[in-house]
Amino acid sequence: MTQSPSKVAIIGGGPAGLMAAQALLPAGAEVHLFDAMPSLGRKFLMAGKSGLNLTHSEPLDAFLSRFGDASPALSDAIRAQAPQALRDWASALGVETFIGSSGRVFPKDFKAAPLLRAWLKDLRRQGLVTHVRHRWQGWTEEGALLFETPSGRVDVKADVTILALGGASWPQLGSDASWTAWLEARGVTVNGFRPSNCGFDVHWSEHMRTRFASAPVKSVVLSFDGESHRGEFVISEAGIEGSGVYALSAALRDALDTKGAATLTLDLAPDRSVERLAAELARPRKGQSMANHLRKAAGIEGVKAALLRECLPKETFDAPERLAGGIKALPLTLEGARPIAEAISSAGGVSLDEIDAHFMLKKLPGIFCAGEMLDWEAPTGGYLLTACFATGKAAGLGAASWLRATA
Repeated sequence: MTQSPSKVAIIGGGPAGLMAAQALLPAGAEVHLFDAMPSLGRKFLMAGKSGLNLTHSEPLDAFLSRFGDASPALSDAIRAQAPQALRDWASALGVETFIGSSGRVFPKDFKAAPLLRAWLKDLRRQGLVTHVRHRWQGWTEEGALLFETPSGRVDVKADVTILALGGASWPQLGSDASWTAWLEARGVTVNGFRPSNCGFDVHWSEHMRTRFASAPVKSVVLSFDGESHRGEFVISEAGIEGSGVYALSAALRDALDTKGAATLTLDLAPDRSVERLAAELARPRKGQSMANHLRKAAGIEGVKAALLRECLPKETFDAPERLAGGIKALPLTLEGARPIAEAISSAGGVSLDEIDAHFMLKKLPGIFCAGEMLDWEAPTGGYLLTACFATGKAAGLGAASWLRATA
């Protein structure tokens, strides 16, 4: 008698869930993927809206350090799906990549949609069965997976389940963290979600908010708690956002959570020393306005000049040395992190202590977890997607191994 293939349910159609399917399909399992949204990979497509940053080309040890305390738990998975392996995988799907000047890796057309289409086509060719508009609602009393669909309740009995349900950012794209209660009810520790790679509130004046909202602040160094990053950010009506801010967002968020305050330091002229600025600002103005003097002597104008006026006492502009010091170390007081729904990613989720080396929940044999629903965080720059791919692959391989062992 021929034995029927094992049935695997993957819940979540983002990069982690799809990569879990990629790892499982060659094992001969019957793989079904369920997603609450009308189509798959919605957050993946959103990530590629301004250019899909697939991974990063820096040396692997440096790459792993970006995951902080979570690095030991993720290291083996990421090494098994390293950045070059991701580039090779994309190439096999017909999507060539290149390394940008920052070391970040992008598809040559910068788009996410062609890669997602090719990937889904390949997975379905291998036998993946997809089910959209299926919102997971936990388990039935009999242990079946329970889904809410437009046609009503659907129960699914699976031999193994992989949860790739996302974190708590961008809930309109499907990752709303509604799953936490069902895991906690079964004794799984889920650490509270917090915004990551997020913007921050600043108490702007009305002039700053209305005149400079959406203005980019380029070629600056942002510093906090001994860490500095050169880049840029954007003024928003509520405060600040952008890649330069995201690089420091975890430390800023934690300081706001524990101390109730955080002051970001800005170097608005990173290519000029404070001594040079002080000397140039001390030159006679000869009837020039302060705006013209700042522009000619220090290269400060527009939004940078507005930031100086916003953050420094008025009398500072009459003291060249103090003004130079303000340009090189401008204090910007932050009031709080922006809501998690606006964040690029989230910290928190299933405690990494709850999973074994194969990403299976220790308390729930046969149930695996992957992606952003696990408690790790990383900066933007390709690290987020790489870890989602890597943990998805690890969970898929772990599930295949578990099926073989329990057959």
